[in-house]
Amino acid sequence: MSEHYDLVVVGGGINGVGIAADAAGRGLKVALFEAQDLASATSSNSSKLIHGGLRYLEHYEFRLVKEALAEREVLLGMAPHIARPMRFRLPHRPHLRPAWMIRAGLFLYDNLAKRDKLKGSCGVRFLPQDGLKNGINKGFEYSDAWVDDARLVVLNAMLARDKGALVETRTRCVKAVRGSKHWTLTLERAGGEQFNVTCRGLVNAAGPWVKTFYDESLHEKSPRGIRLIKGSHIIVPRIHEREEAYILQNEDNRIVFVIPYQQDYSLIGTTDVEHKGDPRDAKISSAEIEYLCQVVNAHFTRQIAPKDVIWTYAGVRPLCDDESDSPQAVTRDYTLELSGESDGAPLLSVFGGKLTTYRKLAQAACNKLKPWFGQMGEDWTATTRLPGGEFDCTTSELARAYLLEFDWLDERAARRIAEAYGSHARLWLHEDRGQHFGAGLYESEVRYLINREWAHSLEDILWRRSKLGLRLSEAEQQQLQAWLSEHHHALPKAS
Repeated sequence: MSEHYDLVVVGGGINGVGIAADAAGRGLKVALFEAQDLASATSSNSSKLIHGGLRYLEHYEFRLVKEALAEREVLLGMAPHIARPMRFRLPHRPHLRPAWMIRAGLFLYDNLAKRDKLKGSCGVRFLPQDGLKNGINKGFEYSDAWVDDARLVVLNAMLARDKGALVETRTRCVKAVRGSKHWTLTLERAGGEQFNVTCRGLVNAAGPWVKTFYDESLHEKSPRGIRLIKGSHIIVPRIHEREEAYILQNEDNRIVFVIPYQQDYSLIGTTDVEHKGDPRDAKISSAEIEYLCQVVNAHFTRQIAPKDVIWTYAGVRPLCDDESDSPQAVTRDYTLELSGESDGAPLLSVFGGKLTTYRKLAQAACNKLKPWFGQMGEDWTATTRLPGGEFDCTTSELARAYLLEFDWLDERAARRIAEAYGSHARLWLHEDRGQHFGAGLYESEVRYLINREWAHSLEDILWRRSKLGLRLSEAEQQQLQAWLSEHHHALPKAS
C-alpha cells in the first residue's frame, strides 16, 4: 500500500521547507521530497541577507518592503544563532542619487514597519581608517540583518521533522496525477528505485523548476511564466576591517553589497543577468567577476582583481515574469497559484519569493489551503524558535561557554559552532571527536550532519552545512571524501 499524506511538498528550498514546517505544526500529515540536497539551488546562493530591500522602494514595491521589514525582527527572534543584525553603510555619490532621495528612502525604510531590535538610520562621515577612497567622505548608515541561508533551510526542515513531517532528499517527483479526491505521485530515489504516495493536497515549491514541474510531472500548462535571473557573488580576503557591511551604488543603477563573511573574508554581490538553460548550470562569468571588482575598486583603497577571488557562487532567482525591461526591475514579490475543485485535490504553486519573506509566504500558503483541511490549526510560526535557537544569551557568550567547557576548541571554532548550531552543538560536542579533517572539523560533527541534517556528500558538508570549504586544503578535502566513501553506508541517515 502506498503511504497517504494530507499534504506533499515538492522542493526543499526555503519556501518548500517553510510550508512543510508550518503545515506539520498545524496538525497535517506532511511529506517533503527534494530531488537533490536541501537548499542545493537558489536558497544557498543568495546574498545571505534578511533585508527589506532598500532598492525595491525605487520600483514602488511598498507592500513587499513593508512585509520584509517586519519579518527581519521575527527571524532574528526565531534564529538567534544563524541570524544577526548588521549595519549597512552607503557611501554617497551625488551624481548617482541626490542626498534628499536617499534620506527619503531611509525615512520610509525606518518607518514602514515597527522596529524593536534594529536601530534607525543616520548620516555618517567616513574616516581615513574606514578604507574608502579620498573624496568619499559622507554617507548614510542603516540596519538590516544577515543570515546563513542554507542553514535556515536545514533548520526549517528539522522543525518540520520535529512536528512529524517526513523529509526525504535525493528523491524526485517524476509524475503527479490528480484524481477526484487525491493526488497519486510517482517518486524516484537517487538509485533509480520508484515508489508511489497519495495525498490530498500538493504543493509545487520547485523554485526555478516550478514551471518545469508543470510541463514534465503534471503535464499541464503553467498558469504563469517565470524569468530566471542569475545573481553571482565572489568571496575575497577581507577588504576592510570594520564590522559593518557596505552597499555601493553603481552607474548602471544597480547596487553591490560588500559583507564581512566567515571572520576573514568579504562577500561581494550581486549581479542581475538573465539565465537561459538549466538552473543548476548557473556559474559566474568572467565579465561578472570584472564588474564586481570594478564597483569595489571605485570605492575602496584596497583594490581587488579576479586573481584575488577565493570562491564564487551563482544562484538563479525564479521571479514572476512581469514583462519588466531590465532584470533588476523584475518584481521580487511572490504569487501563490491555487487550483482544484472545492471538494477535490488542490494544487498550490509558488512563483517568486525571497528569503526574507519565506515565513509569511508559508503562512499565506497554509491559509489558502485551509478550506480543504478542516482540522488545520492556526498560525504558529512567528513565536517559535528554530532548532538550536533555544538559548537566551548572545552567540559570543555561547561560544565562550563552549570554549570553557571543551578545552580542545579554539576561539575561531567555538564561534563558528555557536553561530551554526546554537544550543544543538551539545548534541555532538560531548561525543568522541574521532578523526580531525582540518579547520576544527571532526568526525563527530560530520556524523551529526549525516545523522541529523540530511548531509550526504562533501559539498553538502563543506559548502552548505558549514562553509569550511573555504578553509580545508585540497588534501584535507580528499581525506574527508575518503572517510565519507568508507563510512557512508554504515551511518544512519536523517529522514
